Amino acid sequence: MLLAALLGTALGAALVLAARGRAEEPPQRVLPGIDPLVPGARAVLEALPVAVLVVDVAQEVLLGNRAARELGLISSGGVLAALPQLRKLVDDTRRTGRPHETEVRAPVARPGRAPAVFRARLAPVGDGTVALLLEDVTEAQRVDAVRRDFVANVSHELKTPVGAIGLLAEAMVDASGDPMAVRRFGGRMQRESTRLARLVQELIDLSRLQGAEPMPHPERVAIDRVVAEALDRTRTVAASRGIELVRGGQRGMQVLGSEQQLVTALANLLDNAVHYSPDGTRVSVGVRCAAQTVEVSVTDEGIGIAERDLERVFERFYRADPARSRATGGTGLGLAIVKHVATNHGGDVTVWSIEGQGSTFTLRLPADRTEESP
Repeated sequence: MLLAALLGTALGAALVLAARGRAEEPPQRVLPGIDPLVPGARAVLEALPVAVLVVDVAQEVLLGNRAARELGLISSGGVLAALPQLRKLVDDTRRTGRPHETEVRAPVARPGRAPAVFRARLAPVGDGTVALLLEDVTEAQRVDAVRRDFVANVSHELKTPVGAIGLLAEAMVDASGDPMAVRRFGGRMQRESTRLARLVQELIDLSRLQGAEPMPHPERVAIDRVVAEALDRTRTVAASRGIELVRGGQRGMQVLGSEQQLVTALANLLDNAVHYSPDGTRVSVGVRCAAQTVEVSVTDEGIGIAERDLERVFERFYRADPARSRATGGTGLGLAIVKHVATNHGGDVTVWSIEGQGSTFTLRLPADRTEESP
């Protein structure tokens, strides 16, 4: 609302000044930039992130800023681009004499990008002239959609273990006279409570990482320590299924960042590899330095990931195999946490996988080339 008010104030001032300038001097057609009669408004309009246009009855652009030119709203002849939806809005505003505000979908081409959504505000200025503001709200709508999906997913994921614990507690009360049944229900309650605790902790971790800026006070972190700690966290689960954990590659690599975050990220990759690997297989961790980047790779011999799912595995709550994830206690947040840790450290994470042959997740981080003090 504040942005809209500021934009309205700026445009209003520009139009008043422009009208005064035209009343004092002979009419002057300006194409396709800002009216030179209004030097103060020129800087304001050129700096605005929204497209601003003033169009006369012949669809000629009397006023247009940088954003409007970049969006291709002004043709080479200095008239409003031949976009039927926009021209219809301008004509409707001119005919009714009343302001309009509406959404316009993909009025301009954006090569290689998703279709754009714009909020258009139109107002009659007088003598058939119409002022038009066009604001790109594509990203804002995407963020709103992600937020809604996130809330829906969290609600669903929390209801599952909470509901299971409630039902198991009722069953345990009914079976109070049967020690075997009580132990069985108690064991299942313990598993569900562990899953619930893990989900809550990962939600806390993700919320901390999402809004975080790159490390404000990074520390020198030895990758050897990170790998050793992550392997230690995963060793018990891997041993229970006969999965061998192997460490290879270079040693002595260092990065700048948070050791705790990096351990969490690598442990999530290892935990993911173990849970999606058959019993008796191998999960390996490799470290190497390529140019100015430290690469930590986790390779498994598991079920692999379908090509259609590769681009989405780092999304929150996305599961390539929902049934398998729930059976192994997965929350769908582990890889999202890895992605945010990598981003906060100025790096990235990628995946290579073939269905039925396993996967390799690679965490790439900027190497620390400074020498340690004695």
